[in-house]
Amino acid sequence: MSAFASAVPSAIVSCNSFASLSFDEKLDRLAEVAVRVGLNLRAGQELLLTAPIEALPLVRRITEHAYRAGALLVTAFYGDDPCVLARYQHAPDASFDYAPVWLQDAIAKAFKNGAARMAIAGGNPALLAKQDPAKVSRANIAASKAGKPAMELITRHEINWTIVAAATPDWAKLVFPGEPVEQAVAKLWEAIFAASRITGDDPVADWLAHGTRLKQRVDTLNAKRYAALHFKSKDGSTDLLVGLADEHLWAGGGTTAGNGVYCQPNIPTEECFTTPHKDRVDGVVRASKPLSHQGTLIENIRCRFEGGRIVEATATAGEEALNRLISTDEGARRLGEVALVPASSPIAAAGILFWSTLFDENAASHIALGQAYSTCLIGGEKMGENELAGLGANSSLIHVDWMIGSPQMDVDGIGANGAAEPLMRADEWV
Repeated sequence: MSAFASAVPSAIVSCNSFASLSFDEKLDRLAEVAVRVGLNLRAGQELLLTAPIEALPLVRRITEHAYRAGALLVTAFYGDDPCVLARYQHAPDASFDYAPVWLQDAIAKAFKNGAARMAIAGGNPALLAKQDPAKVSRANIAASKAGKPAMELITRHEINWTIVAAATPDWAKLVFPGEPVEQAVAKLWEAIFAASRITGDDPVADWLAHGTRLKQRVDTLNAKRYAALHFKSKDGSTDLLVGLADEHLWAGGGTTAGNGVYCQPNIPTEECFTTPHKDRVDGVVRASKPLSHQGTLIENIRCRFEGGRIVEATATAGEEALNRLISTDEGARRLGEVALVPASSPIAAAGILFWSTLFDENAASHIALGQAYSTCLIGGEKMGENELAGLGANSSLIHVDWMIGSPQMDVDGIGANGAAEPLMRADEWV
């Protein structure tokens, strides 16, 4: 892991004008992009925001920009890692099968009433590494069940939502091990700023241009109407045929939510993604990067699929966590997303393992176990579960991305007639 995080590489060094800004000015830029580009917040909207307590300076900047944009009310919920740990160390056993349904129902009601959603990532990815894995799994299942009504509104893109990141000491120490904590935090902030594309003279305009490039790629993929994608690595460790859902749609960059607001759900984002068919995935695949999940680093994942379902799963580290993950429910052994990301993405070029899916999924092509996005099906946002399943969309309590792309990887698009067409070679667009 240290090879990923020895220094901030030249690929993410800020431009000279950006480097001359104070930290507060840089933070303000990120907050402005989060509100104006990520959410595209509308006048009169409420904003529901969640964040680690260490992200308070960024939350305050975002709140200011939200009110300038005409927000009706900004409500922030804060998470605190020591409080989370206290639960695992001292709570009664019944606590781990409980989640506050009343709170999640209220959040779902807020979304239905037009509130926008923003999450600030930054909690310690390894926080629960030494806790009882059974309790961690039970607590996550309870939370997923309670949060399903609200999460469905997000996966259907009924509302405008986005995720951005804030550097925190415990996270920074994982990304830059061996560095003094203040230096590690500073390096992580610079990496976040660069990956979030705010280092140019006009970050809002830069994001609009980036979104246009992604849309052009998405339009090309949608015009192809591939029936499947074939991932094959030169070393033979991956030979995977991913059938695509009937009536699938490619997406990437910004999207128009069901409330009519165009937003950028992830900052950063470099991917073009769509919905696989839950029953049409066959072959073997090996992860190209470690997966950080619930405090465990799962390394060298290898899975074999038959008829869409994982029938064999191994890892050189964290295998127990991997098996718990795919045992969450029936849909956890099937795919809900497949995404293409070129090796020239700035996050890949940075050479950093971020320990965060928000960043790491934008460093390589990837697949996701679990829940599919209904918006990646033609008319899917208006369909019920049975209709979505009939087209091949997977349903699950989880949605976990892991990276499979590398310079060893070639990807072909497979037409309805079975003909193969080169899509990516050595992890770059043809």
